Amino acid sequence: MTNAPNRPDAPLPPLTVAVLGPGGIGGLLAALLSRTGHRVICLAGEQTARTLRTDGIQVRSALFGDFTASVEADTVLREPVDACLITVKATALDAALTRIPPTALGDAFLVPFLNGVEHPALLRARYSPDRVAPSVIRIESTRLAPGLIEHGSPFAEIDLTGAKVPRPRLEALAEALTAAGPATRVLDDETTALWAKMAFLAPLALLTTRYALPLGEARTRHREELASLVAETAAVSRACGAPADPAQALARYDAFPAATKSSMQRDAEAGHPLELDAIGGALLRAADRHGVPVPVTARIVRELRESAGGR
Repeated sequence: MTNAPNRPDAPLPPLTVAVLGPGGIGGLLAALLSRTGHRVICLAGEQTARTLRTDGIQVRSALFGDFTASVEADTVLREPVDACLITVKATALDAALTRIPPTALGDAFLVPFLNGVEHPALLRARYSPDRVAPSVIRIESTRLAPGLIEHGSPFAEIDLTGAKVPRPRLEALAEALTAAGPATRVLDDETTALWAKMAFLAPLALLTTRYALPLGEARTRHREELASLVAETAAVSRACGAPADPAQALARYDAFPAATKSSMQRDAEAGHPLELDAIGGALLRAADRHGVPVPVTARIVRELRESAGGR
């Protein structure tokens, strides 16, 4: 593991960064990078792009302050950039990728901040293995309207990975992100980074969405199922080559505020498409590949699929 370089006396060379999907996470990162002097091009639908070009991105954050940042915006990438952050939902990924034609990227590398563990293979097949840097962000940030972002968590942490991406380029982006606000580090092990998030996210998302309850009630009223989900996910994670500690995961859930809701639960409440396949489906497929029994996970995913219908 390598932390981002700390060179306070050396000015950071400005980067040109595209942000595909300037929602809660993408909008916040775009605004923070722009505020610290980097050129940011947001890629979105015409209406959102027009709003961002005119009004910029307004951020409300107890951690980073309230501010408005100017950004460029377009419906498709038309020029080479240093990096492209992919911050759309997994359900929107295929359609969104039409906004970043491979011929327009130049030698840019892609940094997907998506839930799940299967998207890196899709991106590497569509672009190039040495252009994909699967990464993880730990944050709670919401788009209230186009160009209006509310950052609610007292933390913002990023792990960058990508064994085939030149290490100096990852470190340069990590340095830029850390200087902009989120504590960012470069990790060597992509599998461990992605499964560390998956092992925590999957039980939380599946349980809170299945019972339409915030975490506090879900962890109390459905404790046995939560423990089973955690144990099953940890077993799959270990089978995939990533360490997992079920006891530590349960302790983390117990330490979270009782009102915590998963993003999948919020999508269900809003009637939006669910990332059920990217999270629950991917977990079941990995379990099947490695012969790991996951009966509770399979049942809850099945029940969610039945209740979600076409979402």
